[in-house]
Amino acid sequence: MTTQKYRESSHHLLAQARAELAAGDARQASEKGWGAAALMLKAIAEERGWEHDRHRHHFRTVRRLRAELGDGAIMDDFGRANLLHENFYEDEFTRADVAESLDRVESFLSKLEPLLPQ
Repeated sequence: MTTQKYRESSHHLLAQARAELAAGDARQASEKGWGAAALMLKAIAEERGWEHDRHRHHFRTVRRLRAELGDGAIMDDFGRANLLHENFYEDEFTRADVAESLDRVESFLSKLEPLLPQ
């Protein structure tokens, strides 16, 4: 997949997550929220020639970006996305928890988007 395709898919998944949550499916919203964060990281990693084919590579990318941007909250935002991934399996978050986490994913994407070419 190309950088642009990862980026577009990330935004598409976030929109789908919001729609799933509005329809009452917090599990599917959770997984799509996670996917939105993961695909934006893949876009950045692809653009920079970094590995991105394993779950652990997302954490490496986030650590690099935290250092580059000097933004410690970026790890916290990604942590919330990762909790969404976990919630897909455990289904323990309330709809409000998922909504708040999706807001954090949106913040995460807005921090990363400017790092990609237009």
